[in-house]
Amino acid sequence: MNKELRKAVIAGNWKMNKTPQEAKELIAAIAPLVKDAGCDVVACTPFVDLSAAQEAAAGTNIQIGAENCHWAKSGAFTGEISAEMLSAMGVKIVIIGHSERRQYFGETDVTVHDRVRAALDAGLTVILCVGETLEQREQGITNELCAMQTKIALGGVSAEELKRVIIAYEPVWAIGTGKTATAEQANEVCAAIRQTIKEIYDCAAGDGITIQYGGSMNAANAAELLAQPDVDGGLIGGASLKPADFAAIVEAATKG
Repeated sequence: MNKELRKAVIAGNWKMNKTPQEAKELIAAIAPLVKDAGCDVVACTPFVDLSAAQEAAAGTNIQIGAENCHWAKSGAFTGEISAEMLSAMGVKIVIIGHSERRQYFGETDVTVHDRVRAALDAGLTVILCVGETLEQREQGITNELCAMQTKIALGGVSAEELKRVIIAYEPVWAIGTGKTATAEQANEVCAAIRQTIKEIYDCAAGDGITIQYGGSMNAANAAELLAQPDVDGGLIGGASLKPADFAAIVEAATKG
C-alpha cells in the first residue's frame, strides 16, 4: 500500500448473514478491536441490518455501508432499494457489481454502470467490484476483462466523482472458495486497473484511487497481500463475520 497517495480501506461484506440483533452484537464485538485502526473500517450489511448496525457503530470509527442499490430513484421494482433510500438513512457507502450479484442475479456491465451512476448521484461512495472467472484467467484475458469492466462502469463519471469510488478486484474463482490469488497475482491486476484509471483520467487520478483485493483475504494472508504496492485494502467476506479475524486484517492494513 502507498498511504501517502491514497487511503487504505478494509471493508466487510456480510453478504446474506446476521439478523439485526446479531448485527448489533457483531459490531459491538468488532469495535473495540479496531478502535486504533490506521485505515478506514467499513461494514457493509444486509438491508435489514443497516439501522441496527448504524446504532451499534455510533461513536466508533466503523462506517456502515450497503451491499447493493437499484439504478432508479423509485418505481415498480419489487424488492429493490434505491440509492436515495440509503442516503436518507445516513448510509454513505454501497457495494456495486459484486460477482455474486453478477452470477446469481443477472447483473451486467451495463446495469452495474447504471447502479454506479445512481449511487454517485445520491452522494454515496461506491465500492465497485470487478474480476474474472477461472476460465477467463486461464484464457489470459484477466487484465483486459477488468479494464473493460472498469471502463464501462465508470462511463460518464467525472474526475471529481471518481474521488468517491473505490475499486475492489475480486477474482470470481477466489470468492467464497478459500482459494486466493497470490500476492503477486493480486498486485498485477490491481496495477493494471490503476493503469486503466490513468488512461481514462490522468496519472493523479490513478495514483489516488483506492484499489482493494477481495478474493478470500483472511487473517493469515492479509499481511502479504497488503504489503503489495498496488493493493490498498480488502473487501472481506467470511472473515468479516469473525471479530478477531477481521481485526487482524485491519491491523495488517494499519501496519502496511
